[in-house]
Amino acid sequence: MLIPILTCAMTSPNILLIHVDDLGWQDTAVAMTGQATAQNEAWRTPHISQLAADGLVLTSGYASAPVCTPSRVSLMTGQTPARHHTTFWTLHHDQDTSGKHPRIAPPNWNTRGLQPSATNLPELLRAQGYRTIHAGKAHFGAHGTPGSNPKHLGFDVNIAGHASGAPSSYLGTHNFSHAGRTGTENTSVWDVPGLKQYHGKDIFLTEALAERACEEIDRAAADGVPFFMNFAPYAVHTPVMANERLLPPYLDLPKREAAYATMVESVDNAVGDLLERLNANGLEEDTIVIFTSDNGGVSGRAGRPANRNAPLRSGKSAAYEGGTRVPWIVRWPGVTDPTTRSDVPIVTHDLYPTLLAAAGVQYPTGHSIDGVNIKSIFEMSTPPPRTIGWNQPHQVNATGPGIEPFTSIRHGKWKVIVFHDGPRIELYDLNADIGESKNLATSNPDVAEGMLKRLRNWTSHTNAQLSIDTSTGQSIAIP
Repeated sequence: MLIPILTCAMTSPNILLIHVDDLGWQDTAVAMTGQATAQNEAWRTPHISQLAADGLVLTSGYASAPVCTPSRVSLMTGQTPARHHTTFWTLHHDQDTSGKHPRIAPPNWNTRGLQPSATNLPELLRAQGYRTIHAGKAHFGAHGTPGSNPKHLGFDVNIAGHASGAPSSYLGTHNFSHAGRTGTENTSVWDVPGLKQYHGKDIFLTEALAERACEEIDRAAADGVPFFMNFAPYAVHTPVMANERLLPPYLDLPKREAAYATMVESVDNAVGDLLERLNANGLEEDTIVIFTSDNGGVSGRAGRPANRNAPLRSGKSAAYEGGTRVPWIVRWPGVTDPTTRSDVPIVTHDLYPTLLAAAGVQYPTGHSIDGVNIKSIFEMSTPPPRTIGWNQPHQVNATGPGIEPFTSIRHGKWKVIVFHDGPRIELYDLNADIGESKNLATSNPDVAEGMLKRLRNWTSHTNAQLSIDTSTGQSIAIP
């Protein structure tokens, strides 16, 4: 289903990107399937629901990867992880965070992550006169590299972002630190930097980030400059910790689920705070607001239920839809209509060309872009099918359906997955089987071969790195 496109659009619009961590497709009250499920009804997310009512819900919206750093680098570069080769989460510049597999090994991937470049999204927007603001989880470049600091990547303002992808604690009474949480004097690579004004206070990390982000909106409005804000709360990533003030409505739930629900509600409250601050400054009609997640929700591990992304299969780290299909909402005054929905597939790295075009910035020459301007897609009466791919040649230190090294593509209704161990092929018709329960690779050999040909072309075009067969030392081959 396509959305109606209005005729006017802003010039130099403000851009507010709310890029949540580990938020699953079913982790808000917004019905992604068209009809609310019991899981949708369990969440208290009125502000996200209002954003959806005011804009466009994209039900086939994807993250660029099933884990965090690759998606975040894709946002900044417009490239699929297959091309930029940051195909797994990073921590230290010389550390391969992959798990061990008995038969295959990861390639020589980019463990440094994103580094300074004139082609980074915030650098290009800053050159256009934007104030560029990062708040929360960065996890773009590894510790020990310039990319560990968002200010080296094009952001004028950095609020609490560094190279680690999770906090030691969500509590201000813990100083958001390992020492505060454990009662020791030990520092940790996971300690959240730059929020000393909240140390010792009864405040949740998401609340502190929202408060600082709202201050930056006020400052940009007072200075009369357009802004790009990447608001990236560490939530709802582990550690799962309760925001105690929000617990009462969830006391009938198991303790961990209740804590998780307060984390989701904290994100919703932050969304409400940010939208209210736009309104208070008279910026709501001059601001593009995008809400999405960097990968699918954790499912079947870390104490989380195995079916939490249902009807999608599996979750974070997996090749299946639960690993990559995520909530997507866009409110773009003059472009999107309220209460509209679309099932046209889009992906994180589409934001790079979309936002550059919206801001009137020319795409950088000599820089390959895999994303497309989603505004141009929606202006077509019938967008042609496009190929969107994922490449994760890494063993994950977790188990679950589809959590193993893989490469996959979606084209139209079809999705083919090549699991690198074997290799093994799975083919799904997502229109008929969104839960990927029936592998059609054997019963539809012509479709399978056509999709495999597309996959081979895609890996060649993007220069994708595949897993190494440890018995031969060579890359595995796509069948």
